[in-house]
Amino acid sequence: MKELAKLAKPKFVPPLHDRFAPAALANRAFLKLVDESEEGEPLIIALERGGGQVSVFSTRCFAETSKYAALNLPYAERICKFLLWQHGGWKFYIGGPKSIGEHIKQVYSATGARAFDYNFMSQVFEHPMTIEAVDASKVPGPNEGTVTLGGHLDGCRIGFDLGASDRKVSAVIDGEAVYTEEVNWDPRGNSDPSYHYNEINAALKSAAKHMPRVDAIGGSSAGIYINNRPRMASLFRGVPRDVFESKIANLFIDLQKEWGGIPFDVVNDGEVTALAGALSLNDTGVLGIALGSSEAGGYVTLGGEITTWLNELAFCPVDYDPEAPEDEWAGDGGCGVQYFSQQAVFRLAAAAGIEIDQNLGLAEKLKSVQDLLNAGDERALKIWECIGIYMGYGVAHYADFYSLKHVLILGRVTSFDGGNIIIKKAREVLEAEFPELAERIELHLPDEKTRRIGQAVAAASLPVTKK
Repeated sequence: MKELAKLAKPKFVPPLHDRFAPAALANRAFLKLVDESEEGEPLIIALERGGGQVSVFSTRCFAETSKYAALNLPYAERICKFLLWQHGGWKFYIGGPKSIGEHIKQVYSATGARAFDYNFMSQVFEHPMTIEAVDASKVPGPNEGTVTLGGHLDGCRIGFDLGASDRKVSAVIDGEAVYTEEVNWDPRGNSDPSYHYNEINAALKSAAKHMPRVDAIGGSSAGIYINNRPRMASLFRGVPRDVFESKIANLFIDLQKEWGGIPFDVVNDGEVTALAGALSLNDTGVLGIALGSSEAGGYVTLGGEITTWLNELAFCPVDYDPEAPEDEWAGDGGCGVQYFSQQAVFRLAAAAGIEIDQNLGLAEKLKSVQDLLNAGDERALKIWECIGIYMGYGVAHYADFYSLKHVLILGRVTSFDGGNIIIKKAREVLEAEFPELAERIELHLPDEKTRRIGQAVAAASLPVTKK
């Protein structure tokens, strides 16, 4: 990884993080070396998930005989990591040099460096994760799946958004939010499933008081949801696995029953971020990025559809520095959660010499740093400038994996003036380093109201009601 990171030479160095090695630059430099060497060959990676759906990514690498062949391994591993959390899946097909396939087999195994990823995907897709090394010509073709989701705002609806530090709810009548509420809570440390059920239900009841009836309920939450059933979710991290399966797995199904069986849909919060963007922009090709307690991502295709991908950008690498900060859950360095979330603010605050009261809750900790920013504290300004630089290089990296026309940036970290600083620095990076992307990708920051509660309103549009 060290040699690959050396290829990344950013023009913009984050003021509190001088070792930042942007993945977007390292990958481009790697491919330039491959082309200049005239020793390149195809590297095609396919990832299979549920229902026989397959996503395919085509790139290039050095031939086994090249003196640069060792660079193939960290490059391919980081690409596989991104694809795994972008799409989700249980089986990799690695079409290229044999050494790459063998390396991925070793790394993504029960005893390898990416054991967390191996176990996570095996559990979610209920199949042991498998890596098959094949000739590039024998990699299966793509078989993508998309679903039409959201945009239904008729009648009286409730929309909710569950974050790690607060839960939001909106009462929506014919597309207009007549009531919104934000309540701080601490789900990750609570092992009692009744706490989660009662808190969510309390939010629904609060919104229901402001409407004559409730026709449908839509929800947004961090994690992986299949048919309204959470399969993996950081919000419920404190719940023992056996209790999770017996109580949490059916939590939203039980809530639907309590609310009379009305249409009730819950999806990953990143998908609702993208949906909120597509609805507000009235366009497609939207990547939504929510900077909250973690990083949530979602994507609306150029055809206007929501994908069946995971889009868990929090786990996707954006920094190739071997000493990059690690995700506390997966134990991997350089992934989005440490660059586009409250965790990034807290990490950079320490580097800036800002002491945060550890007795505060997550939302209050963030607010304390935002208060310094609002007061003109130069140390706090550097934090958001760092995140803006990260975002510029991050968007360029995401553009290698998504067809983009718009990137919508929202979440609690963008509140007050922080969002404007992030957008300004990100645009500077794109214009200077990636002018071709700056011309075709627009960065958007919703207004304050949409920024804070837009996900809950968009979530209300998820269910289809009977006419």
